[in-house]
Amino acid sequence: MSSYDVKDKWWTSPFNWHEEVRKDLSLPPKVFFHDATLRDGEQTPGVVFRKEEKVAIAKKLDEVGVDRIEAGMPAVSKEDMEAIKEISSLGLNAKVMTFSRAMPADIDRAVECGADGAVVEVPSGVPRLKFQYNWSHEDIIERSITAVKYAKDKGLYVNFFPFDTTRADFDFLKRLVGEVNEKAHPDSVCVVDTTGCILPRAMGFLVKELRRLVDIPIEVHTHNDIGCGIATSLAAVEAGAQVVQVCANSLGERTGNASLEEVSVALKTMLGVETNIKYEKLFELSQLVEKLSGMRLGAQKPVVGEITYVRETGLGIDALQKEPRVGYSVHPEFVGRKYRFVLGKKSGKPSIEIRLQEMGLEATEEQMRVMLDQVKLKSIEKKSWLTDDEFREIASGVIGN
Repeated sequence: MSSYDVKDKWWTSPFNWHEEVRKDLSLPPKVFFHDATLRDGEQTPGVVFRKEEKVAIAKKLDEVGVDRIEAGMPAVSKEDMEAIKEISSLGLNAKVMTFSRAMPADIDRAVECGADGAVVEVPSGVPRLKFQYNWSHEDIIERSITAVKYAKDKGLYVNFFPFDTTRADFDFLKRLVGEVNEKAHPDSVCVVDTTGCILPRAMGFLVKELRRLVDIPIEVHTHNDIGCGIATSLAAVEAGAQVVQVCANSLGERTGNASLEEVSVALKTMLGVETNIKYEKLFELSQLVEKLSGMRLGAQKPVVGEITYVRETGLGIDALQKEPRVGYSVHPEFVGRKYRFVLGKKSGKPSIEIRLQEMGLEATEEQMRVMLDQVKLKSIEKKSWLTDDEFREIASGVIGN
């Protein structure tokens, strides 16, 4: 496959498909998405989703094509438990998961909620074990085996989640995952980069090592503390991870989790991996989550930011009008967006000419130069681009003179 086979949707680098680049990849034929917006996303400081909001987001996640929805942690509150129950009763295509500590009471709550499965967490990173938990390695292994077996006996799908995986002692990690897999038979195991501190290459190494150790699917859950959350998720998939755990709009503690919108689009357009995501609906989901979370997106947020597909610079504007992929590797319509250009300090005469045509106005070359000068001055004065009404006022004044 090459990037040029899908020119109507995206136009990414052909070097992504070069045989030297792809020869050592272990890409799965399809990647599945586990969305944790309703649990890990709500752990963003200041974010609270009420029951009806969680239900609304779950419905939209299902509409977008997410394969699993981590609906919350029942132990957090009565309202959380009621929300998970309602989401579980909706008959969604997505499987509904809960987040559970390695204890029978949490597993029982998952069953009571009608969930399809549980993410069963235990600590594995050295800093966690040294400063937060007073558990020995033997304690962690025993608790893990007991909890996973208990959940499996209850008929739940179990994702074993040894959090802070990327800061674990490697020998202990291999022992933990190996013994839990052998004695408790979880359905999958997750590599968790809890503090977003692993390099993409190191993530690939870790996933490959765990794939050699166990024959169950490997999942990945990354955070974005040093800006590598997307890259490490992609590296995990390149090494054979089959499930990526994400949050809409990069919600999550500190700098947030790897985002659903960014990872899914990157997988499709740069790695050619199939997913069940309906990419054109990602923006709708993003807007809903932004509204209900109260966490405003950065204007330049990839895929869903307010100005992601806005152009002010005049250079090449005529080419972009004909073909947006001249300036954007992913066509805006592919992700439910529209390309538009605005007039401001960086505009050129072609921008003025195109906008006049759109407004059904005509002007001479000299008039357009005068308009451009006035547009630049107005933009500098207001420190922003011009609205259509502001440009129309300038155009009318110039043409009228």
